[in-house]
Amino acid sequence: MSRSPLNPLQTFVAAARAQNMTRAAERLHLTVSALSHQIRQLEERVDCTLFVRGPRGLKLTAEGQRLLDNIAPHLEAIEDALKPLCARCDNALSLSAMPSMTSSWLLPRLPGFVSRHPEIELNLDSSIELVDFADGRHDAALRYGMGEWPGLIAEQLIEEWLTPVASPSLLAGRKPPTLGELAKLPLLGPEEIWQNWFALHGGRSPQRYVASFNDAESRQRAALGGLGVALGRTTMVRPLIETGQLVTLFPEMMKGKRAHYLVYPERSRKHPGFVAFREWLLDEAASFRAAPPMGFAGTPERERSKRAPRQRKRA
Repeated sequence: MSRSPLNPLQTFVAAARAQNMTRAAERLHLTVSALSHQIRQLEERVDCTLFVRGPRGLKLTAEGQRLLDNIAPHLEAIEDALKPLCARCDNALSLSAMPSMTSSWLLPRLPGFVSRHPEIELNLDSSIELVDFADGRHDAALRYGMGEWPGLIAEQLIEEWLTPVASPSLLAGRKPPTLGELAKLPLLGPEEIWQNWFALHGGRSPQRYVASFNDAESRQRAALGGLGVALGRTTMVRPLIETGQLVTLFPEMMKGKRAHYLVYPERSRKHPGFVAFREWLLDEAASFRAAPPMGFAGTPERERSKRAPRQRKRA
């Protein structure tokens, strides 16, 4: 038997990991038809069916799983062997970040990184999609969550705090509200986060909300437009408060359930570009945490006492 061509094996591994023909084709920059053809070639060569194709995607057969277990480590070893020969790889960093974090927090700070490391080429993918690090396209990701990404290293960057914010135009001509009067203002939902706010700081929820949004960026835009009062994330609203586009109503804050993390696979520790970016990012996050945001009166003592001592996580 002649030697097996490498391309169909790489295609098979990509399809097995993606469990979806379309996603695998996109990652390999192939058409779905071309990918299917390579899979059929491989199945004919090994004389067995490797996938069961269903409405929800691909599922490996027992023979397919055995083939994946046998060849995937060798393909990864080939990639590792090629990396030292590709000098450009050390200076090219691919990062995925959520759009809200990218526009409000990361982009204003990136000139500092570029100035410090002009030799590093940063490729930024702004997306809410979870990253499949197995395909090798990304070196790290900035994510907002609970810190639980199995098989990956997650370093906490910034805890998120929320506080009521509004456009100056909405508050024009009004007396500054007290906490007890907050529910009389037009509030921007969802209802759940406001219920948590009132439970923490007192007051009663309104009968209705002027509008409700399922993402923080839309709520922030609605607040900027003068539609109502939003519970703004400090990472997103701080620059808007500093420029006077939004104002805070009270010094009180509420700690969010999620935080911002730098997430990456073990292999990225060996990437010089990532090592430099991680060091810079941790410094920026520490500076953000340490500096009291302009326009905020600070976290109340009763809230501050609940916070655990900050320790930078090293991985």
